[in-house]
Amino acid sequence: MKQIIFILFSFLFVNTYSQDTTYARQVIKKLTSKELLGRGYVNDGVNKAASYISKELKTIGLSKFEKSYSQYYEFPVNTFPRTMSVVLDGKTLIAGKHYLIYPSAETIKGGFQLFKTDSVTYEANDGKRPFPIKVKLRKKLTYTVATQISDNAVIELLKDSFPNELKTIDVIFKNKFIPIFKCQNLCGFIKGTQQPDSFIVFTAHYDHLGAMGKEAYFPGANDNASGVSVLLNLAKYYKTHPSKYSIAFIFFSGEEAGLLGSKYYSEHPIFPLSKIKFLTNLDLLGTGDDGIMVVNATIFKEQFEKLNQINIEKNYLKQIKQRGKAANSDHYWFSEKGVPSFFIYTMGGVTAYHDIYDIEKTLPLTKYLEVCKLLIEFNAKF
Repeated sequence: MKQIIFILFSFLFVNTYSQDTTYARQVIKKLTSKELLGRGYVNDGVNKAASYISKELKTIGLSKFEKSYSQYYEFPVNTFPRTMSVVLDGKTLIAGKHYLIYPSAETIKGGFQLFKTDSVTYEANDGKRPFPIKVKLRKKLTYTVATQISDNAVIELLKDSFPNELKTIDVIFKNKFIPIFKCQNLCGFIKGTQQPDSFIVFTAHYDHLGAMGKEAYFPGANDNASGVSVLLNLAKYYKTHPSKYSIAFIFFSGEEAGLLGSKYYSEHPIFPLSKIKFLTNLDLLGTGDDGIMVVNATIFKEQFEKLNQINIEKNYLKQIKQRGKAANSDHYWFSEKGVPSFFIYTMGGVTAYHDIYDIEKTLPLTKYLEVCKLLIEFNAKF
């Protein structure tokens, strides 16, 4: 009888989530759209993403802790909202494809001679000021976010595109430093049926790198539109299958700027951190060919064994690897304050990361359903 019930449950679960992979695609496509411009700080892309997620939470039917889903906070950020140009030895380069400008750079305009200082570095000189630009050759172009301005500008070039010695560079780009950028975390919950004052928490960051000029933006499909889609799918599931504990969903901004949203939340929690039974932070959930990695697995050994045992029994994933403590995502501030926490990300598949190629069309969602089922079964153990 138990076996029949389990088979029926599995059938219903798979049917439910087979439809919601379509929903996942819709979410990821929206979050990676040109309209949201990389969910960053040019044209307020990150707050446009927040508005979209808030509407989804309302449609799903999540309760609010306060008057809205939003928790506002501020931080400084450097941006490049205008058209930029880099011409190298007479060749006009394509932003994001051929080059990146360090996000902490100030406005630069002019033509420069290039002088090689080592195998991957050039310094630029216009005869007016001492080396205002450095040019570095990289095997891969990887962008980030800056909350301050540096003294010198650095331009990174994709090494394989420039096999010959470099001689001259002409550059035009203008930064806009925003000392107070108003951002927001989003939080909603589904009330528990037996112990509503205790919480299982799922988190994911929804921000990304935004745009670099008007020529390039960073879609962030795997990082982390994928994680956001999982949270929204889990919210839909728990809305119709409530847990004995309340289930809270927190969407952080400011992760790419230095885990700023989660840090702010951990210092200004909407409900007491002591009420959290367990927190699972999700990022890079779009693949899974090689299984998943669990950060904090060696810290919370008992919980990891429960997670791993489920996978052994159900064979959802190829493997579950474990790491120790790491300040590499939004779980960090919570575990530092004593909250039992995992950070889970998928492994294998696409390699696009912090670049213009992390797009929805090439994101395979290889083990998307399996990860969702594993998370639901794991949290049922509490």
